Amino acid sequence: MPRGSGLTRITIVEDHDLFAEALEMAIVLQGHDVRRVSTAGASTEALLRSVLRQRPQIAILDLDLGAAADGVDLVRPLAGADVAVIVVSGTTEDSRLGECLQLGARGVVAKSSALNAILGAIRRVATGLPAMPREERDQLLATYRHECADVRDTRAALATLSRRESEVLGALMTGATVTDIAHTSYVSDATVRTQVKAIRSKLGVSSQLAAVGAANRARWQPPPRPRTG
Repeated sequence: MPRGSGLTRITIVEDHDLFAEALEMAIVLQGHDVRRVSTAGASTEALLRSVLRQRPQIAILDLDLGAAADGVDLVRPLAGADVAVIVVSGTTEDSRLGECLQLGARGVVAKSSALNAILGAIRRVATGLPAMPREERDQLLATYRHECADVRDTRAALATLSRRESEVLGALMTGATVTDIAHTSYVSDATVRTQVKAIRSKLGVSSQLAAVGAANRARWQPPPRPRTG
């Protein structure tokens, strides 16, 4: 992303003020024009507007930006606006980092990395070079794509559950036990265990916990309970 000899405009999107201040100071010393946006209570949409108003060439983006915003959701629109996104995050979820690359981020750097690693990524992007080693990038993308395939398979399996099995799985996701479900459904524990066994078989997992974990990863929602009265 060569931009000539002028200052590179960089915006930092980070909710930890001390880290943001230290990073801003270090980047300024490298001769760049650096701004920050406030993430306090801001929604994803509000943050996007704030960043784009600054017309940055590079955005340094954290992913965990508080309860109202997710940095992952900023990657695609920023990249689409010709902003080079470098993710600097404390997350250890390779699939989440891979998703950012899939959405258009130029690179990802662990927040725990030495400051020179972040500055190096900025320098490479500013001069039109890749922000990170190709092998590392390809590995993160492969992890994300593999997880996407797993989620698709899980959602297909969840679609085969009967309504009753879906209700049981939904109850398990709330922390209910087999006995709890049996009591509220006016059936025996044995009946619910049979239903749980069917759920496990259809999802290809070996335990209730694994079934709940698979449903959560797939962001599955149980069917709404029918209205009574």
